[in-house]
Amino acid sequence: MTTNKPMHMIGNAHLDPVWLWQWQEGFQEAKATFRSALDRLAEYDDFVFTSSSAVMYEWIERNEPAMFEEIRSRVAEGRWVLCGGWWLQPDCNLPSGESFVRQGLYGQRYFREKLGATATVGYNPDSFGHHGMLPQILKKSGMDHYVFMRPQPHEKTLPSRLFRWRSDDGSEVLAFRIPFEYTRWGKQLDEHVEKCAGELPNAFGHVMCFYGVGNHGGGPTKENLESIRALSGRDGLPELTMSDPVRYFAEVDPSWPLPVVHDELQMHAVGCYSVHSGIKRWNREGENRLLVAEKFASVARDVAGQPYPTDFGAAWKHVLFNQFHDILAGTSIEPAYDDARDMHGYAMTIAATGLNYALQALAWRIDIPAEDGMVPIVAFNPNAWPVRANVELQFGHPGLVGKSFLRGDEVLLDDEGRRVPMQVVQSLATTRFRQRIGFMADLPALGYRVYRVVADAEAPALPPAAEAVGTTIENERYRLTIDPATGWIASLYDKAAGVEAFAGPAAKPVVVHDPSDTWGHNMTRYDEEIGVFTATSVKLAEHGPVKSVLRVTSAYGRSTLTQDFILRPGYDPIEVAVKVDWRETFKLLKLRFPVNVVRPTATYEIPYGHIVREPDGDEEPGQSWIDVGGLAFAAGDAADGGSNASDGVVYGVSLLNDGKYAFDVAGATMSMTVLRSPIYAHHIPGPIEEDKDYSFIDQGEQRFTYALLPHRGTWKEAGTVRRAAELNQRPIPLMETYHAGPLPQRGSFIAVSHDALVVSAIKQAEDGGDLIVRCYEAHGEPASGAEIALPHLGRVIRADFGPCEIKTFRIPLEKDAPIVETNLIED
Repeated sequence: MTTNKPMHMIGNAHLDPVWLWQWQEGFQEAKATFRSALDRLAEYDDFVFTSSSAVMYEWIERNEPAMFEEIRSRVAEGRWVLCGGWWLQPDCNLPSGESFVRQGLYGQRYFREKLGATATVGYNPDSFGHHGMLPQILKKSGMDHYVFMRPQPHEKTLPSRLFRWRSDDGSEVLAFRIPFEYTRWGKQLDEHVEKCAGELPNAFGHVMCFYGVGNHGGGPTKENLESIRALSGRDGLPELTMSDPVRYFAEVDPSWPLPVVHDELQMHAVGCYSVHSGIKRWNREGENRLLVAEKFASVARDVAGQPYPTDFGAAWKHVLFNQFHDILAGTSIEPAYDDARDMHGYAMTIAATGLNYALQALAWRIDIPAEDGMVPIVAFNPNAWPVRANVELQFGHPGLVGKSFLRGDEVLLDDEGRRVPMQVVQSLATTRFRQRIGFMADLPALGYRVYRVVADAEAPALPPAAEAVGTTIENERYRLTIDPATGWIASLYDKAAGVEAFAGPAAKPVVVHDPSDTWGHNMTRYDEEIGVFTATSVKLAEHGPVKSVLRVTSAYGRSTLTQDFILRPGYDPIEVAVKVDWRETFKLLKLRFPVNVVRPTATYEIPYGHIVREPDGDEEPGQSWIDVGGLAFAAGDAADGGSNASDGVVYGVSLLNDGKYAFDVAGATMSMTVLRSPIYAHHIPGPIEEDKDYSFIDQGEQRFTYALLPHRGTWKEAGTVRRAAELNQRPIPLMETYHAGPLPQRGSFIAVSHDALVVSAIKQAEDGGDLIVRCYEAHGEPASGAEIALPHLGRVIRADFGPCEIKTFRIPLEKDAPIVETNLIED
């Protein structure tokens, strides 16, 4: 094989900070790897080292400052090349859109501040798939190029190793799929170089060949470098050039007719979407708690003079660290998840503290006149649109019996004095001194409202909001029936649409055989059903003016499952609170929902976007919602898609969740993977030995909530994006006292003109007191003439949004300074 094309030899050290080891070992290995790279740079004048992951540089800076200065010097020289301007190499499917933004925000700003440079090449060689909105996020974070390896050619066919990768908004980056492997363990590189050189005849321009000991760090060895020198130009091999990804992309000729790939880059290791429920739930909670805290801290700073917390960045970095592709994916050793739990706890404590200061400062400034026997409640809405949502809080304490303890003659009033239905629900405390109340609150956008509990012995008791007969509950929109023998949904009738939502038993807990390793290697789907949970009890657990709850308890083997199906007045989503006590191994649990439509379309939320996938039963990653829509028919009408199909109505069901990421859609049946139970960190072909005591994942109890949103029309008309956000960012109630203040009893701090615009982040700028507002278009449709008003600042953002476009705005502290659009790293 003779070619006149040189090959770019990329010296790197893939270093997993956590995997088959804990972060402390990864910390030490980062020092050893960087020391080795510096030594090789001193010994070989032509050697170039490529490295990513800002967190490791921060470790070196704080622990070995002299070494850090050496690195700084090599970066300035151009022989230590920064790639992947993110905090680390995360899972590229499961974090939220805003988390991907923060990866770049904290990574690129760290590199620029500490090393005087930013990355222009995104770099995730080992991540297990890459969602379709990454090109826009990369581009707006200063990276025009992308390097990855997975999925490999046997997992996804691409037209070329080098291609233009396009996201739905039209953004493009040049992307390169690494051939064969990103690391090389052997001393000699003959075989690896020959394989990579075999790519050259069919390549556009040149090819990158990655080498260096990796996974546990290490980097290029002396033997590697001597091998490259010996092989260059020998026996028909190309010239081997010490290089880096920046140089490679710089040599791409703009005139080359590179193919365009407008798609996600999937699938690899599909078991990673569901394994280890704990880390998945902590991630979702950490992300949302920080976002809520930032929003109200920003408002409280400007409205109440409450100082903006300085530790949100540290909290985010802990969340981002645990999005590493072997942590969030669930594939690390068991003790690594004790560390992850602690780090998430640190982050959520910071978020909770910052949020509490903000809400307390705002609530204290609300004018609440004194009223004998009255207890005020302030409910805050963290979403940038008005919501109708359930609010629950503990009520009363021993020292205030008779004042803030319910005697039975109390009513709830809103800020205008109108009665609001209130229901005593099961308390979190088993004591006569503490109760729990719930009510449906209508709250303004990113705002608050005051409710008052007062005594009124003359007020009539309110009837239940839903009818209940046997195992059926019914409100003004739905009639829900549970089969008492199985515990599955026998019927969910949508009265407004005249449609039965499901074509058969739904919320069916299916047990699936799962012999695969922790990653789910060599799997594309999980469909070998071996059993089902069946009911041991179906009963009406709660029934009142605010909610009615059908509680289904079921069992399989040694495991139990409780699903509380909740109907509320004037509220379309049917929430289901789930408690699983799982005691099985090498099995997987799914909840199945056969949507009653023909010609189904399956749509999944992805970070800062959505994607339509084939309903072929493959395991797929998703975020807080998926939807199956098509044509539905009233009872007695044609439902086979035949001659009478024109009589059908556009209909669908959205499935919302607060902590799950794995789904499949087979035809019109959508399923959510609840959990998997492989051995911790089992990687085939590693043998499972009968005499060993293994630890299995997801054993014991876990809780989460999902919601069903049947809808006429499409998921866009149903408001699925907003309903899912409301499930993940719920109202925050605060019991207050009376006091004078400048704020009214109902207030809103934002107004957004277009329903498809989601204001996802409001925060203080990283480099001063300016305000950052980020939003994205969620429906894939242009939003022209959009306005985002911030009345407490007297400011209005005006902009045109393209389909699926993310925009970030900087609002200066100076009132007369103009609002400007900025990029994701706030340049």
